[in-house]
Amino acid sequence: MLGLSLGFTAPVVLAALLGLPILYYLLRITPPRPDVIAFPPLKLILDHKTTQETPARTPWWLLALRLGLAALAIFAMAGPLLNPLATSTGKQGPLIVMLDDGWPAAPDWAKRLNAASQRIEIAGREGRPTALLALSDGPRDLILADAGKTLERLRALKPQPFVPDRMPAIAPLRKVLASHADAELVWISDGLDLGHSQDFATALAGEHALTLLQSRHHALALAGPDNLPGALEVKVLRANAAAASTGEVRALDQKGLSIAAAPFLFSNGNATKASFTIPMELRNDVARLEIAGEASAGAVSLLDERTKRRGVGLVSGASADVDVPLLAPTYYLTRALSPFADVRLAKTDDPIGELIDAHVSVLVLADVGVVSGPAHDRLASFVDEGGVLLRFAGVRMAGSTDDLVPVNLRRGGRILGGSLSWDTPKKLQPFDRDSPFFGLKTPDEVTISRQVLAEPEPGLRSKTWAALADGTPLVTAARRGKGLIVLVHVSADTTWSNLPLSGLFVEMLQRVIAMAAKGERSASTPDQDAALLAPGRLLDGFGASISPTASAKPILSNFSGPVSVDHPPGFYGPPAAQVALNTLAPDANLAAADYPKANIARQPLELAEPVDLRPWLLAAVFALFLADALASMWLAGSLRGMWRKPAVALLLCLLAMAPLEDVRAQSISPRDMDAALTTRLAYVVTGNKGIDESSRLGLTSLSRALEARTSLAPGEPMGVDPARDELAFYPLLYWPIAAEQPQPSALVVTRLSAFMKQGGTVIFDTRDALTARSDGPPTPEAKWMRQLLTGVDVPELERIPFDHVVSKTFYLIDSFVGRYANGDTWIEALPPPDPNEAARPARAGDSVSPIIITSNDLASAWAADRNGDPLYPLVPGGNRQREMSLRGGINLVMYTLTGNYKADQVHVRDLLERLAH
Repeated sequence: MLGLSLGFTAPVVLAALLGLPILYYLLRITPPRPDVIAFPPLKLILDHKTTQETPARTPWWLLALRLGLAALAIFAMAGPLLNPLATSTGKQGPLIVMLDDGWPAAPDWAKRLNAASQRIEIAGREGRPTALLALSDGPRDLILADAGKTLERLRALKPQPFVPDRMPAIAPLRKVLASHADAELVWISDGLDLGHSQDFATALAGEHALTLLQSRHHALALAGPDNLPGALEVKVLRANAAAASTGEVRALDQKGLSIAAAPFLFSNGNATKASFTIPMELRNDVARLEIAGEASAGAVSLLDERTKRRGVGLVSGASADVDVPLLAPTYYLTRALSPFADVRLAKTDDPIGELIDAHVSVLVLADVGVVSGPAHDRLASFVDEGGVLLRFAGVRMAGSTDDLVPVNLRRGGRILGGSLSWDTPKKLQPFDRDSPFFGLKTPDEVTISRQVLAEPEPGLRSKTWAALADGTPLVTAARRGKGLIVLVHVSADTTWSNLPLSGLFVEMLQRVIAMAAKGERSASTPDQDAALLAPGRLLDGFGASISPTASAKPILSNFSGPVSVDHPPGFYGPPAAQVALNTLAPDANLAAADYPKANIARQPLELAEPVDLRPWLLAAVFALFLADALASMWLAGSLRGMWRKPAVALLLCLLAMAPLEDVRAQSISPRDMDAALTTRLAYVVTGNKGIDESSRLGLTSLSRALEARTSLAPGEPMGVDPARDELAFYPLLYWPIAAEQPQPSALVVTRLSAFMKQGGTVIFDTRDALTARSDGPPTPEAKWMRQLLTGVDVPELERIPFDHVVSKTFYLIDSFVGRYANGDTWIEALPPPDPNEAARPARAGDSVSPIIITSNDLASAWAADRNGDPLYPLVPGGNRQREMSLRGGINLVMYTLTGNYKADQVHVRDLLERLAH
C-alpha cells in the first residue's frame, strides 16, 4: 500500500515561522493606510464629512490574510516535496528482502536501496523482525533481526561485478520459511535471465507467495570487442526492446583519457554494434570501452594485448609473376595474417628500411637468403630493440644465409620424397609442452616434402618449437636482445609443404604475432598455458577501476571465465603484459526473464515521482498579495479608480518577472572588461565536454608557448558563446566543429559575420583529416560548417601557399599540422604575384584573413597537462610533429595580431633611403 509524506529540500527555512508571532503583533497595532484626498481649498477640507471612519486597528480577516501570505511564502522557500511512501501491508510475519546485487542492478542501485529500506522501516515500525538476503551470499544462513541492524547491513551492500547464481540461496530461505510460514518475501529483481533467475522464481513461487519488484531501467552491456582490419567493433546488448535505442560508446586509454566515441542504434532485436573507424595506432591504444551514462561492470569491455592489431611487414626474396598470385611467396602469408594483423608490403628498393620506418612490430622474410649492408644493420637493430623477425626458408636460404637465424643451417636442404630421394614426406609430431604452439592440433594431412636442416648443436632442442615425426626441427626460435628470431624451415608457399593450406598455419602465425606484445615471456618458458596471473586493476559493480579485493584470486593465462567472486573482471598479470577478463563472454546475449505469473505479485520498484509544491504555493502567495492590495484599497475608501491600481500593481509584478537578458546585455560585465584589458585567445563552447576541454587545454598550452617564446604575454584563454558573449574583445577565435550539435541561431551567424568584418579572425577546425577525402562526399563536420557559413560573407579561399606571410610571421614553416598531419589548411586567397615586381619572400593582402579553415585538430596537438606532458596521441606521431604544431599556432596568433608586417619588410631598404634624403 502507498501513502504520502511531506519533505523539504531546505528545511532550515522553516525556522522563519518562529517570527510569525512578531509579525502578528506588528500587523495588529499598525492601522491600514488612511484615506487619501486630493488637496482642495481649506474651506472644502473643513466642510468635508467622511462617510467612513478609518479603523484604529487592522481587521482580523486582513490580519489572517497577511499571516497566511507570510506562512505560504516561508513554506515555498523551504522547497516542499510531496513524496509517495509505502505504508503497511497488513502482514504479521517477518519480512525477508531478497536483493539482486549483480552488475545489472548497478545503474539504479540507489533506487533499489531506497525501495528496500522503505519496506524494512515499515516492518520495523510494526515490530516485525526483518532479514536481508543479498543473492551473491549464496547458501549463507539467514538471521532475523530488528530493522535497525538490517538497515545497517543494507547500507553496506554494493553491487558485484558479476551475476551470482541464485539457486544456492533457496536452502537458507526454506529453512526460515519452515519456522515462519507467514513470512513476507520481497524480491528486488534485475529482471534478466541470468544466474538461473527463472528457476529461482519458479521454485519460490511454488512454495510461498512472493512480491516481485522490478525497475523501469533496462540494463545495457558490451561484449566481444573485435579489432578488425578497418575498425574496432564491439557488441552492444540489451534485454528488453523498451531499453534505450540509441547511445554512445566511449574508447579510453590506460590513463582514462578519451580517444574516440562511437554511436550505436538498435533498429530491432537485442543486439547491435558500435564501430570506431580510427587509425590502427589509436585503436591499439584503447584499453577500455564503456557505454556513456551506464555505470555498471557489464557496460565495460577491457582490451589487452590480444586485441591489438600488430603491424606486420612482408618482404619476399622471389620475383614471382604477378599474374599468377598463387605462386607468390607472400600470397598465403597475406591471406593468413590479414584477419588479425595489419599487413604491409614494401614499395621501394629498400623494403626492410621502409617497413622498419613504418613502425611494424613483426618483419616476415619469405625466402630471403642473405641480408647485407645497411639493411642487415637496421634489421639487427630492429630485433635487438624488441622486434620479431619471422623467416621462411626457400631455395635462396638453402644456398646461403646470414647470421640472423636462430640456429646454424646446413647448405642444400633435405628433400623428402620424389625420384631422387628414398624418404617419403613427413608429418608433424605433436607440439611439446615447452612450445608456444602447445595445445594446437597437428592435422594428419599436413606433410613436409622439403626443408632446410639445422646443424646438430647443444641447446638445439630448447630452440625447437615444432618438429617432424623423425625429430628434425620444423620451427626454431631464439632470443636476441629484447627481440625474437623465428625460422620456419619450409617455404611460405606450397612448393615445399602443404602447411600453408591448413588452418594450423594461421594458428601458428597468430601465436608468433602475439609475441610481438611488449613484455612477452621468453620462448623457452615452460608450461605457458599453466602460468598464473595475479589480479591487477579490477572492476567493481559500477564499472570503476579498483585495487584487487581480498577475495580475488589469480587466473591461468588461458582462463576465459566466467567471472565470479574469486575471479572478478579486470586486468591480470604484470603491467607490461596484462590479460583482460571481461564481465560478459564474447558470445553473450541478454534476455528478459519470464517469471511465472502464479503466486507472484508484481509491483514497480520506483514509486511515483515526488511532486514539487513550490509552483502552487508561489501562485497562492501571488493571489493573496493581490487580494491584500484590493482589501487595503477598499479599507482606504479608494472606490473611484480602484480598478486602475490593481491593474498597475499586476503590470509591475509581470514586468518584475520578465527576463532581463536584453537589459543585462547592454552593460559591460567584469568578464568583458577583463577581456578588453588583457589580450586573450578564445574558443567557442560547443556543448561537448570532451571537445571543449581539449580546446581549453590546447589554447592554454599555446598561450604559455607564446609567453615563453615571444614578447606577447596573453591571459588565460576564454570559452565564449557567440549567442551571448561579445566577440569584439578577442583577436582570434578558435571554433572546433562538433557535427552532433544543433546549428546555431541566426543571431550567432549575424554576430560572427560582424566579427569577421570588423577585423577578427576565426579558425574553423573540422578535425576530420582522417575521414575526409578530396574525391569523396563531404564529412558531417564539413556539411555542418558549410551550413553555418551560408549567411556569412566568406571570401575566396585557397590552400595556404608557400610564400604566404602566415608561414613566416615568426617561424619559417611549410604546413600547419595538428593532431593529424594530412589535412589541408585554407586561407583567404591572395591576388596573383605581380610579374613586374621582383620576387618577394612573402605575400599578403592589406588585411588579415578573417577566416582560416583546417581539419588537423590543432587544439588536441597543443593540449598538455600542468607538467607539460601531451594529452593526446598524434598521427603519425612524434615530438617533432607536436613542436611543428605549436610553431604553426604561434604563427597564426602573430599573423592575427601583426598582419602583413613580414611582407612589408622587403621595403625597408627603400624606406631607409627616403629617410636619408
